[in-house]
Amino acid sequence: MTDANWAPHNGTEPWHSLSAEETVRRLGCDTRRGLSDAEAETRRRRFGINAVREEPARPIWSMIAGQLSDFMILLLLGAAVVAGAVGELKDSLVIVVIVVLNAIVGVVQEWRAERALQALRGMTAPTARILRNGEQRIVPARDIVPGDVVLLSEGDIVPADLRIVEAATLSADESMLTGESVTVTKDPDQAVPVGAALGDRATMAFKATIIPHGRALGLAVATGMSTELGRIAGMLGTAERMRTPLQRRLAHFGQVLGIAVLVLCAVIFLFGLLRSEPPLLMFLTAISLAVAAVPEALPAVVTVALALGAREMMRHNALVRALPAVETLGSVTTICADKTGTLTQNKMHVDVVSSGWEAISVEAEGSDDPRMASLLTAMALCSDAEVQPDGTLIGDPTETAISSFAARAGMARHEVEERLPRTGELAFDSDRKRMTTFHRSGEGQLACTKGAPETVLPRCTFRLGQQGEQEAFDPAEVLETAERMAEDGQRIIAFAERRWPDAKAASEDDADELECNLTFLGLVGLIDPPRPEVREAVALCRQAGITPVMITGDHPATARRIALRLGLIEDGGSVISGPDLREISDSDLIKRIQGIRVYARADPAQKIRIVEALQSCGEIVAMTGDGVNDAPALKRADIGVAMGQGGTDVAREAASLVLLDDNFSTIVGAVQAGRRIYDNIRKFIKYTMTSNSGEIWTIFLAPFFGLPIPLLPIHILWINLVTDGFPGLALSVEPEEEKVMQRPPRPPDEGIFARGMWQHIVWCGLMMGFVCLATQAWAIASGRDETWQTMVFTVLTLSQMGHVLAIRSETAPLFSSRFFSNPALLAAVALTFALQLAVIYVPAFNTLFNTTPLSGGDLAICLALSAIVAMLVEIEKWLMRRGLLYGQPGASQT
Repeated sequence: MTDANWAPHNGTEPWHSLSAEETVRRLGCDTRRGLSDAEAETRRRRFGINAVREEPARPIWSMIAGQLSDFMILLLLGAAVVAGAVGELKDSLVIVVIVVLNAIVGVVQEWRAERALQALRGMTAPTARILRNGEQRIVPARDIVPGDVVLLSEGDIVPADLRIVEAATLSADESMLTGESVTVTKDPDQAVPVGAALGDRATMAFKATIIPHGRALGLAVATGMSTELGRIAGMLGTAERMRTPLQRRLAHFGQVLGIAVLVLCAVIFLFGLLRSEPPLLMFLTAISLAVAAVPEALPAVVTVALALGAREMMRHNALVRALPAVETLGSVTTICADKTGTLTQNKMHVDVVSSGWEAISVEAEGSDDPRMASLLTAMALCSDAEVQPDGTLIGDPTETAISSFAARAGMARHEVEERLPRTGELAFDSDRKRMTTFHRSGEGQLACTKGAPETVLPRCTFRLGQQGEQEAFDPAEVLETAERMAEDGQRIIAFAERRWPDAKAASEDDADELECNLTFLGLVGLIDPPRPEVREAVALCRQAGITPVMITGDHPATARRIALRLGLIEDGGSVISGPDLREISDSDLIKRIQGIRVYARADPAQKIRIVEALQSCGEIVAMTGDGVNDAPALKRADIGVAMGQGGTDVAREAASLVLLDDNFSTIVGAVQAGRRIYDNIRKFIKYTMTSNSGEIWTIFLAPFFGLPIPLLPIHILWINLVTDGFPGLALSVEPEEEKVMQRPPRPPDEGIFARGMWQHIVWCGLMMGFVCLATQAWAIASGRDETWQTMVFTVLTLSQMGHVLAIRSETAPLFSSRFFSNPALLAAVALTFALQLAVIYVPAFNTLFNTTPLSGGDLAICLALSAIVAMLVEIEKWLMRRGLLYGQPGASQT
């Protein structure tokens, strides 16, 4: 019977540390007959089906409603209603279209999150081979219950979390759960501590992992949502997708702007009534100002800027799946990178070849060292890696790496086997931890052995000397070398040989006799090497004020070696492992988090915990990953970055950005593009809010100077249309500022109006208003009763054109090398100027806009007055370049 205290696996039961006998006892099953049909049905009712739970999908109408509840969106919809009420149907339609497009983008993003869970469900095995009522059956994997006896063989997908009871040369590819590229050897009898990381649980096989080699019998200890895969699905379903920094800033901006607009327009309306202005005129003026003050082009500019940025990133092998991610990259302060495939090549590589006392040659080709010749022969022959017709090798990553190294050195397996054909083998198993192949050599036989140093070296009596002679040696000395190499993060394989004058039959029963009196040939150290360009990218990150962090499921020693090579840590830098992290409280982790650069043996829940701890410290976090285990953290991070070549569909669906080349350096390039895009969005806000404030100050201050209302509602709406339209959109393609990657990231809590922007909007808007009012006062005083309003209208429009040219760079002079770098903006300014001239001089427009043609002299005066604002902005930039204004020393703070 089942242990009464037994409960389904939920991530805390130490099945991996229990003996096979204790597991059988607790599960109450018979490993030779399996469960009965009746008992299986009872357990299915108790524990449910073996499937990832499917939550009801959120209805489309709910997603749309959520998108339309943003304050900025509500403000824009209000502006659309007002614009329609005063007869500006075109403005109203444009606003509605913009709102709808943004809602569609948001809904698509939510729908993508649903697809991530669907992709995860699709990774599970469709069927499984089990024992029921004493007979083997192939059943749907969803019918497996805890206690079922499951049979595994090469090529199978594991259908549930299993405690391995019997195994023959079993290995598992657990990269989807751990991120570790090397297959894991399983041993049902290994003693595994309770707190062992998932990648160290040699007695377990986990749901949805793959069996590349061997066979086994296992007991289902967890099914459905209680499996490791189910836990990830649960985290993926509950992980909150963070709003991007830009979304948070624009939401706050919209709230502040909405309140300010309502208050200002109410004040202007009341002042007009107090001056006995016609109530209808003042109402229309206040409404027109409200429409003008709301930057309805802002969502369009943001969308265009992000879309263009996404297109640019695509050319650099980064596929953007959510447009806001483009800007978020520019805000990133910490990049948490998965090691395997992102920082490294995801391909095992021979790193060190040692005689046991010294390195004998890494670049083996052309070596005349007899030790290397014998070692290379053994590396080529003692392998099951297969050569495909196209020349590629398939098989265990360790074996393909060794075979590839031997082939590059002139010892290709198929060529060597022509001289030394294989006659038999002793296959690798988890007890011996070695394999031996036998080859005909003349009248005799050559045996080549490889395996773990602790199992091969004690069976060696001799070693191969520098002249090819056999020498006696002490295995203990070589074991010390192997241990030092392993501590350096390498996977160590020992090679040996034995020669017989006659043929020997290879029988597993005679393994002890055949694998003795060996001649030691050398040690081979393998590692998944760093990508060559990543070290430079890490240095560039640091130069840009971004902290790169490695989070991996790999062994701590391996993680340390790679981190040192990449410059992530210095000698003596700390590496924290998953079991150690489990002992640290959340509060202590937050205190220590900013000093930790490398995490090893981290499980999915810990990856989320690391991300959340960094976010609690105010960091904007980018998280990279490729496996199912990475998906919850990818979703929780400010921006998730998935691998396009070696990644899983689950990771890609949970991420906002996909690296088509799986290269960390691509992220750094994307960060640069993100910073440019955010700069351009800020420039648009600076431009449009300064222009809007100039219009408001012009109308608001006129009564205080005893002047009539200077502009009609139609003038305000026209200025709003032509100045916020093409010139504003053209700012989105402005080239990046100089030294954009030599400045630190903007602080995460920095408002969108920081670094002198609100001061610029206030003083420049006031100056724009004063210039317009000065124009009005001078024109009235000089008797231009018919043209003064047209002059004010023209000065205000052209002042904004001068302003947009001046703010293209926050520090570089207007007439510098950058002047012709944005042809779209120059064309937009020229078009706006032409349209304004049409409004002044085309008779039909004179009637529509209530304008009067200006003389050449008056037009020249308007042009001169319009240039004042641009000249003042140039003075502001001159002061900023010298660090005399807003505390910003030059371009490094743009």
